Amino acid sequence: MAEHHHSSFIKTPQQLLTVVLLAFVVPIIGIVLTVQLVLSRPRVDPAALFPEAVSARIQPIGRVEFGAATDALRTGEQITKEVCAGCHQAGIANAPKLGDKAAWAGRLKLGTNGLLQSVIKGKGMMAARAGTKLSDQELARAVVFMANQAGGNLKEPAAKPAVAEKKK
Repeated sequence: MAEHHHSSFIKTPQQLLTVVLLAFVVPIIGIVLTVQLVLSRPRVDPAALFPEAVSARIQPIGRVEFGAATDALRTGEQITKEVCAGCHQAGIANAPKLGDKAAWAGRLKLGTNGLLQSVIKGKGMMAARAGTKLSDQELARAVVFMANQAGGNLKEPAAKPAVAEKKK
């Protein structure tokens, strides 16, 4: 008959010491963590139930407001920051970067109307009207602002007078 020799994975005294220590430490850590889990109580922020905190958590995502339209147009700088800077700040899709005199030099020769027509019709990767519903005057303000940032000397278009109501 063939003799079977069993061998252990523990070959040295250091391995034996490590296995004995782990045999005691691992179960103790498991017991301590389990006791902590069982005895711990959920903690609630006492301020979480104040009406202001509840109101802040349940705010709607959006809101519709009905009212009279205002005649206040946004400035070219505001429109540039909100709409145009997304591409023109980093030069995405070959958009001339804000303040880059070399990139804007040829475009400045078109003047306000020429640049505005490029925006209205769309150019390159830019959608018509820059993908917005901005008025021609607001688009012109943004164009003038961006062109002047690059060394242009374009004049902001004059505000169009509000349409007067017809008298009966």
